Amino acid sequence: MPIDFPDSPTNGDLYSAGGKNWQYNGSAWVLLGVSTTVTPADGSITTAKIANDAITSAKIAAGAVETTDLANNAVTQAKMASTLSGVTVCTSSTRPGSPFTGQTIFETDTNKMKVWLGSAWSTGTTHSNVLTVDALVVGGGGGAGSHVGGGGGGGGLRTSAAGNTSGGNGSLESALVLSPGNYTVTVGSGGAGGSADARGGVGNNSVLATITALGGGGGGSWEGGGTSSGIAGGSGGGAGGTNGNTTFSGGSGTAGQGYAGGNVGPRSGQTNTSGAGGGGAGAVAANRNPAHDASRYDGGVGLQNNITGSSFFYAGGGGPGAYNAVPGGFGGSGGGGGGASTSSTGGTGGTGGTTNGANGNSGSAASAGAGAVNTGGGGGGGAGGSAGVGGAGGSGVVIVRYLTADAAGLTITGGTATVSGTYTVRTFNSSGSLVIT
Repeated sequence: MPIDFPDSPTNGDLYSAGGKNWQYNGSAWVLLGVSTTVTPADGSITTAKIANDAITSAKIAAGAVETTDLANNAVTQAKMASTLSGVTVCTSSTRPGSPFTGQTIFETDTNKMKVWLGSAWSTGTTHSNVLTVDALVVGGGGGAGSHVGGGGGGGGLRTSAAGNTSGGNGSLESALVLSPGNYTVTVGSGGAGGSADARGGVGNNSVLATITALGGGGGGSWEGGGTSSGIAGGSGGGAGGTNGNTTFSGGSGTAGQGYAGGNVGPRSGQTNTSGAGGGGAGAVAANRNPAHDASRYDGGVGLQNNITGSSFFYAGGGGPGAYNAVPGGFGGSGGGGGGASTSSTGGTGGTGGTTNGANGNSGSAASAGAGAVNTGGGGGGGAGGSAGVGGAGGSGVVIVRYLTADAAGLTITGGTATVSGTYTVRTFNSSGSLVIT
């Protein structure tokens, strides 16, 4: 059919006829396109039924919606979700009223994702940001006894890191799973050294979340003060020296945290004597034999752990104090203090820790070695004589490590952070907070 274009058009004029559009380009009419209108047979689609932006390309798959579907309301939210594997966000009280089998929802009030099984919703899986951490928790070391004093016990040692490389009594805990929050970290101080025939003080506990490491037990003192037995703790304090035929016991350790201090047997009239060493996280301290010869007795060894990426000993027992020709006992590896001696050499402080225990000296008023800070080492025993004073226990430590990749999207603060391979390590040398947000 011929088209009756307007006479004398000007450049840019438009003309429509038979559903087609033309535009005059100054010399000829150019066909632009085809204009059609889809009108459902029943007129069911209206502007009022289509909300602004309610139909988007993301919601409609290519070719999935036909004119007949729109006319008879065949396209529903349930069908779109089923076809497109959508997840409905709701609460536990606003779940879909007519779910289809396999429909998936996420409840914002319970953080659970659930699936409609055809007759009921599944139990669901909880989704949350959590951080799995390994931890090493060491209590403060026990103080040593005075006047031929027993060595202080090493602090209790508990760990969830599979880094114990020398056996021992430090329990292997399950890794901690921590949700975002503020976790108080307590680093226990060491117990005070005894004086004037007094026993040493018990160390203080260290705590992280559900893990508590007990302080080490105090060392016993001279029999004349009535306080010769060692005190129980994470590891037990060693017994003090005896002046007669009585046996004195070291303090007991705590299962999963440390070992007992050594016992002191009858002196049997011998002039040489010493106390017994404090127990360590890795071994019990040796008992003082009844012969009371000039042999040296040492504190119990601590336990080696590599949570920081380097292997160190922690929670060594303190060496005992000695009288006459007996040397002061060596501190156990892991920060145990060395014992003092009246006439012989003082004991060497325990090595192998992040720092070494202090050495004991010799002389009637010699100073005993303190346990090393942040190792949980027990203090060294005081020398024979009323002037002998026991060494203080070393403070404990709390160390946390986690895979750096696991912390993506989280903000974590607290302690001193270092990197060891794929791990971030946070060391608490004093009390504080581990904050996860």
